[in-house]
Amino acid sequence: MKSLLLLLTLALAAVPALRATESESMADRTLRQLVERQKDLLAEAAKRSPSFDEDNFQLQMQQISQGYELLLRDNPKYAAGYAAYGYLLGKIGQGKAAMAMLLKANQLDPDLPLVKNQLGNFLAEEGRPLEALPYFMAAIKLAPKEPLYHYQLGTLLHEARDDFLKSGEWTADGLNHSMHKAFQEAAELAPDRIEFTYRYAESFYDLDPPDWDGALKAWSTLEERAQSDVERQTMRLHAANILVKQGQFDRARLLLNTVTEPALSAQRQKVVAQFPAAPEK
Repeated sequence: MKSLLLLLTLALAAVPALRATESESMADRTLRQLVERQKDLLAEAAKRSPSFDEDNFQLQMQQISQGYELLLRDNPKYAAGYAAYGYLLGKIGQGKAAMAMLLKANQLDPDLPLVKNQLGNFLAEEGRPLEALPYFMAAIKLAPKEPLYHYQLGTLLHEARDDFLKSGEWTADGLNHSMHKAFQEAAELAPDRIEFTYRYAESFYDLDPPDWDGALKAWSTLEERAQSDVERQTMRLHAANILVKQGQFDRARLLLNTVTEPALSAQRQKVVAQFPAAPEK
């Protein structure tokens, strides 16, 4: 998945152009260097290789944080700087400080979609989905072609379903439709991103009643785009499971006969277990 940090890097690349200047300012250059350093450092930390040095990581993080503090001291109205620093603080577990930085960035520049998105993330993680929703919606309005924002909206509506229904502001049908539509938008905007297209195919199950025909079509499309045998067979398993639920047992058996990957044996058996028992002779 494209990370927020990558989005931030791309957004910062446009800062000089947005300011209609031919040369990069000192603040922009400093911020770009800090973002690149933290991106590389966080990527290395994520690998957690045997040679990873935790003490060195913490030291470099402290240096980067000090760099942000100096940048913002000299540029107290620099929204992009607050946004980047807020993201970093969130990654190192300083949630409250991160929120403060992001809120400051949002106050200075209300048109930064990545800031809206990250504020939504923090609120969702704190169990405040109703407050998170407007930020996700604002991010989508500002950057409607960014699939990540649609995906996260769909995830929020799905995971906090009970909260939204209890609020009285949503009907079950309306919630299901919005959730499904959000995943569809993400999949259509990024058809090569399996995490988006896979979740879109699953979202047909979340409808009430489930749209089995739509799901079958989605899994068939994913099978055509699969990059490996195990991926193709995974899609067939999903299709076979749907056919069983529709009572199309012969078609389901034909598909299951093509699922031979050992790694999928447990999932295959779960589908087989749904077949009706053979009548006793």
